Amino acid sequence: MEANINSRTPILLHVCCAPCSTWPIEQLAADYRITAFFHNPNIYPPDEYAFRLQETKTYLEPRGIEVVAPEYDRTSWLTRVQRMAGEPEGGLRCRECFAERLERTALTAVERGIPVFTTTLTIGPNKPGKIIFPIGHHIAQMYGIVFLAMDFKKADGFRRSCILSRQSGMYRQDYCGCEYSLRDRNIRKSLQGKSIM
Repeated sequence: MEANINSRTPILLHVCCAPCSTWPIEQLAADYRITAFFHNPNIYPPDEYAFRLQETKTYLEPRGIEVVAPEYDRTSWLTRVQRMAGEPEGGLRCRECFAERLERTALTAVERGIPVFTTTLTIGPNKPGKIIFPIGHHIAQMYGIVFLAMDFKKADGFRRSCILSRQSGMYRQDYCGCEYSLRDRNIRKSLQGKSIM
């Protein structure tokens, strides 16, 4: 499906967390009517998920952006990725996780009559567009809508998101969100502690 993108086209923006939404919102707001979609069943533990969702609402809703959040269903996400538990960060497990979240975003866009979707994931330094874009385009083709391929880390986007989130007093997590990235973060911290001794 070819994009017929005109001024203020509705767009469903998959948001992974509030800090990562800051710069993408600034980039999209002039041309799109944004609805945020917080679908991140990868986030662990549940308290972390609840905190990130609340912070997303606290940041976006006062800006007139609706935040849609389906039920937290970690079980189905785990079923999809657990066979890849040993994969390194950025490997096949992460691609499967991207695909799960983008597909749910596309399905929700179709259900709500929103013709375009995209994601804040590309603002992360370890989440390259060259991996995310083909997944997004494939899913868009499946559902007959448009995936907007924007690499939000370009033009110093990641640094801008850090500045904006600091200005808003946001919590910035130090792991992607899933139990596997939390495990890897804890291993790194443990090794750093040993190297200091």
